[in-house]
Amino acid sequence: MQFHNLKKNRTNRKAKKIGRGGKRGKTSGRGTKGQNARAGRKKRPEMRDIIKKLPKLRGRGKNFLKSRLEKAMPIKLSILDKNFSAGDKINHQVLLEKGIINKKNGRIPKAKILADKEIKKNFIFENIETSKKVKNLSK
Repeated sequence: MQFHNLKKNRTNRKAKKIGRGGKRGKTSGRGTKGQNARAGRKKRPEMRDIIKKLPKLRGRGKNFLKSRLEKAMPIKLSILDKNFSAGDKINHQVLLEKGIINKKNGRIPKAKILADKEIKKNFIFENIETSKKVKNLSK
C-alpha cells in the first residue's frame, strides 16, 4: 500500500443549501432582516453624519483680535527721571539691571518710553522705542 492509494473512511458531507446566497445557510451571512439583509445595501456611516454637522474651523478663530506681534512694555519718563542721571544711555539691558523691567519666559521684553510729564534731563536711548512726545522733548 502506498500513500496515494489511501482512501477516507467517510466522504465529505456537503452543506445544506438554504435561501439566497449559497453555502452559508438561513441568512447567508447577512445577519438580520431589513435594510442590512438586502442586496446592494448602502448604509451611511454614523460617524460621518456627526462630523458633517460640526462647524468648520477657519481663520484665526477665537484669537482673531489678538496681535501676533510682541507688545512693548510701557515705561514712563518719570520713572527714568528718578532712576537715571542726565546723559545716561538707556537700553533694554540697563533697564533690566535697574529692575525697571523683568524677563518674560527667559527673554528680555521690548519696552517703549512714554511721556507722562516734562523733565529737564536728557537721556540717550539705544535700540528702544519712544513715543513722539518723548522724541520732541529730547531734542
